[in-house]
Amino acid sequence: QVQLVESGGGLVQAGGSLRLSCAASGRTFSSYGMGWFRQAPGKEREFVAAISRSGGITYYANSVKGRFSISRDDAKNTVYLQMNSLKREDTAVYYCAANPRPLPPITITMDRYDYWGQGTQVTVSS
Repeated sequence: QVQLVESGGGLVQAGGSLRLSCAASGRTFSSYGMGWFRQAPGKEREFVAAISRSGGITYYANSVKGRFSISRDDAKNTVYLQMNSLKREDTAVYYCAANPRPLPPITITMDRYDYWGQGTQVTVSS
C-alpha cells in the first residue's frame, strides 16, 4: 500500500508555470506506475499525464501535450508535474495516483489506479 500527498498548487496567471509534487510513502514507490488526473468544477475527473515504473515511458492528454511534463525521482519517492503556459481551462483540483499493475506500463484508465492523493487546487486567472 502507498499513501500519496500532493503539493505545489496555487493561484497563477495565465501563461505562468507551476510544479506539482506528489510524495509517496513506503519503500516500493518504483513498483508503481504513476499518473496525474484533474477535476474541474462541474466536470468529471480526467486524465492528464502518466509515467511508467521505469520512467522511460510517458503519456499526455492532448489538451496538455507540449505544455506539461511528468517526471519521477524514485530516490525521493516523488512524482512531479511541471505545468507551463497555463490556461484558464487548466483550473482544477489535481490528483496523483499510483497503479500497482506492471502491465500495461502506461494507462489512462482511472480504475487501474488503486491509490489516490487528496488533491491540490490549481487556479489560473486571466
